Amino acid sequence: MAITIIDIARMCGVGVTTVSRAINNHPDINEETKAMIMQVIKENHYVPNNSARNLKRSASKTIAVLIKGITNAFFNRMIQVFEKEIQTKKYSFILQRVDENQDEIEVAIELVKEKRLKGIVFLGGSFSHPRVKLDQLTVPFVLSTIGTTEEFDPDELSYVAVDDFKESYKMVDYLCSLGHKKIAIITAPVDDVSIGKLRYDGYKKALEDHGVQLNDQLVLSMKEDVESYSMENGYVVTKELLQSKEEFTAIYAVSDSMAIGACKALLEAGKKVPEDYSVAGFDGVDMSFYYNPSITTIRQPVEEIAEETIRILFDMINKKVKHAHKIFPAELVIRESTRLLT
Repeated sequence: MAITIIDIARMCGVGVTTVSRAINNHPDINEETKAMIMQVIKENHYVPNNSARNLKRSASKTIAVLIKGITNAFFNRMIQVFEKEIQTKKYSFILQRVDENQDEIEVAIELVKEKRLKGIVFLGGSFSHPRVKLDQLTVPFVLSTIGTTEEFDPDELSYVAVDDFKESYKMVDYLCSLGHKKIAIITAPVDDVSIGKLRYDGYKKALEDHGVQLNDQLVLSMKEDVESYSMENGYVVTKELLQSKEEFTAIYAVSDSMAIGACKALLEAGKKVPEDYSVAGFDGVDMSFYYNPSITTIRQPVEEIAEETIRILFDMINKKVKHAHKIFPAELVIRESTRLLT
């Protein structure tokens, strides 16, 4: 149950008018008393709601998109579609960045209180929160492009994505069909339980089905102190791979941005793509087409994913559904960065 101004007054041992004065920065209040009241308000996450303006705001029609990995070019078009679709429904749109080390559920809970949200989209990042934590979110939410592994009960979550395992398998199956056996992968850290894990599992299964033994030295985790799925991460990790002298003929990066970073590291080392090494990515961002050589990738249907995310969210807000899920097919796009091994 929401805490009231009366509760705050009781906790502080003062009258309601004193609490009101503290909230409204009234000059007629002792500074120590004011500081004590504001501390209690903060600790109890009390959102003042005692003016006409705040009452009006409490009925605000606002949707927040919480994004992890804001530098990832893949999200640019999605955010544009989110904004357009949300505004078409006469709701306002907030974009909230979540840092790598922040807990998106904690951020969401604060935002719900502060902005009186009607719904949330979680975009990017990994998502591994216990049921008890998810239950603290009092508004509908949809996971967009966040793969969910078997630990999650699909009946407890709404999500829109591609089948990351299947699409990753498709890419590595293609590289194997070109004759590559020593395929390095740049993937998420081992504790990842969402997209990174699913794409890595697809890689492992494709190698297995082609009779290729997994070489742990070619499984490279992106750096945790560098922006996830970024060009810089692909660049730094590939430089380390080259320095390790481990043999490989292809690099599969689980995002196009990292694939482009990998190409840069190879070119700096005097190597050619694809003559010396094939490089493949995942996502299908515009940049992967315009880069030279253009990057072989898995193209996700960005606009359809974004539109479906908002459709499901509003179906939940309007109580048409409790939860819904949609998995879109993606497409293997063969370009110049991969070649047949001769």
